[in-house]
Amino acid sequence: MITNKVESFSYDGGEVIPGETQHFKYRVSETYLDDPIRIPVSIINGTKPGPTCFLTAASHGDELNGVEVVREVVEEWDHSEIRGTIVGIPVMNVPGFLAQERYIPHSDRDLNRSFPGDPESTGAHRMAYEIFSNFIEPCDFGIDLHTSTRGRTNMFHTRANMDNEDISRLAKSFGSNIVIDGQGPEETLRREASDAGVPTITVEMGMAHRFERDLIDEALEGIRSVFAEFNIYPTEIVRNPIWRTIVQGWTDRTWIRAESGGMVEMHYNAGDLIYEGDTIATIRGPFKNEYEKVTAPATGLLIGALENPVVSPGNPICHFVEPDNDTLKVIEDIRNTDS
Repeated sequence: MITNKVESFSYDGGEVIPGETQHFKYRVSETYLDDPIRIPVSIINGTKPGPTCFLTAASHGDELNGVEVVREVVEEWDHSEIRGTIVGIPVMNVPGFLAQERYIPHSDRDLNRSFPGDPESTGAHRMAYEIFSNFIEPCDFGIDLHTSTRGRTNMFHTRANMDNEDISRLAKSFGSNIVIDGQGPEETLRREASDAGVPTITVEMGMAHRFERDLIDEALEGIRSVFAEFNIYPTEIVRNPIWRTIVQGWTDRTWIRAESGGMVEMHYNAGDLIYEGDTIATIRGPFKNEYEKVTAPATGLLIGALENPVVSPGNPICHFVEPDNDTLKVIEDIRNTDS
């Protein structure tokens, strides 16, 4: 249940009273040399009643788009009329961020498969526990920002458990065109926070190792829309996309994989509309006369696409979704108008 209240935000070692903003680094672990590993945290606490929302990014250390989104919200937006509280963590996996690696260096542990954490388990689970218990569980809802892994890119979309009324409301107010429905894997931040009573969505956008300004701006629009929906920013307007498709589980989406090894020439990009039978990509061997055509199994959208052109059999080439017929008609009309 999402609540409205005016109260201090407390964490282990500190408190942010109503009307106060704090930017600090919170200790979650330590290095081999006993130096502290600290994550940056910003807490903006309003003086008027409202919910508490967390914004998190870079649980995978090389996913940078979300870092800039959270940073701009907490440091550049005007929060003078804020209702409720914003908790912003732009970089959760600080060791991975410093090394520009997806996982926690030296352990190869995935922080986003370690929640809600355990204070007596692995280093990743201990870090996750500190983050989760101090800055996630006290919130009413949250948005966790991601990109694709290296070598691939994702179309802008949301992942959410649409069977949950509060999560569905959150996902719809964010306003992305595509929502992939599902609980998410166990031990991810989204799944564990939602199971703990903190409705959470994941936002996927773009690729690792870079800032993509258009995607960052779109995410900022989505967050502003969420803040309007939940009265954190009461003067803003909830955005309503011209079209939206909710992809139900694995039945409406699939990864298309390479059947042979070689070098890939992509003929479409993430976000493109393709038609059944279209050649999505061509895989070529070392000689020009050796090739495999990868064709679309149906008409739909590419929400993820290969960036690294080298593949072996079984490697993913693109992530493909099939919108319903009504949504497809709207997409076609928009594309025809734009062209």
